[in-house]
Order: sequence, then structure tokens, then C-alpha cells
Amino acid sequence: MNMTLIWLILFVVFLAAEVISTGTLIFIWFCAGALVALITSYLGGSQMLQGILFFSVSIVLLIGSKPFIKKYSTQKKPSKKANHILLKRGTVVKEISNKRSQGSVSLDGKIWPARNSENDMVIPIGSEVIVTGVEGHNAMVKEIEKIDA
Repeated sequence: MNMTLIWLILFVVFLAAEVISTGTLIFIWFCAGALVALITSYLGGSQMLQGILFFSVSIVLLIGSKPFIKKYSTQKKPSKKANHILLKRGTVVKEISNKRSQGSVSLDGKIWPARNSENDMVIPIGSEVIVTGVEGHNAMVKEIEKIDA
């Protein structure tokens, strides 16, 4: 089988894998390596050169892009240490306002920055809340409705 065709097939396979993996930006670099190898094959480069270029380009782009991807990634992973506050009840100690990016709650005697997980409504000081999630360093809280007896 012609090496140009093999590199074209690998290019399409890596491209499909990147699309299926929903933007992990891992397979795209192997796609670029396959494209460089495909061009080298088309121009008559040896199979050894094609292989070396494929692996070199792929690995350099993969390793070189990690700091940029990490820096500009918008996905925030919750801290493993913060997961222990999930479903805990607390009291608002600083008014929670998503629009002003402010708010704090007291949970087990510790103060946590907090945001309203349900909407952009302000949660006033003294309100009882429950932690529904953690985003970055913020406790995502929901106000507990008071039942009048």
C-alpha cells in the first residue's frame, strides 16, 4: 500500500478521534504529525524520515501545547479537599451576589467564598443555605426556604 495513502488514512482517523473525544486536544497533534508525514511522503521522502517527522511533530506539539492549554482552559475542576462540604448547611456571612462576584458562607466554623447556584438572585446575610457544588474555590449554594409554622 502506498505510504501517502496510509498517512492520509491516519490523518482522518486521528481527526475523527479528536472530534469524538470532544476537544481534548490530544489527537489533533497526531493529526498534524500525520499531515507532515503525508506531505513528506508525497514529496518523495523516505519511510524512515516520514516516521521520524510524524513522531517528532506529534510529540513536540503535544508536550509544547500543554502549558497553554492548562493556562487558557476554562474548565475548573473542583478541589478534592473541597468535596467534603457538599450538602453541608451553612449561614451567609457576606451577602451573596453573582453579579458582583461576592459572597461568603460559614460552614463548620470556616468561611468559604460562595455563589448562588440557582440564579442571580442576591442571598442576604443570615440566610440558611446548602452547598450544592464546588466550582474552583467557590461553594455553590442554594438558599433553604424557611417554612412558617
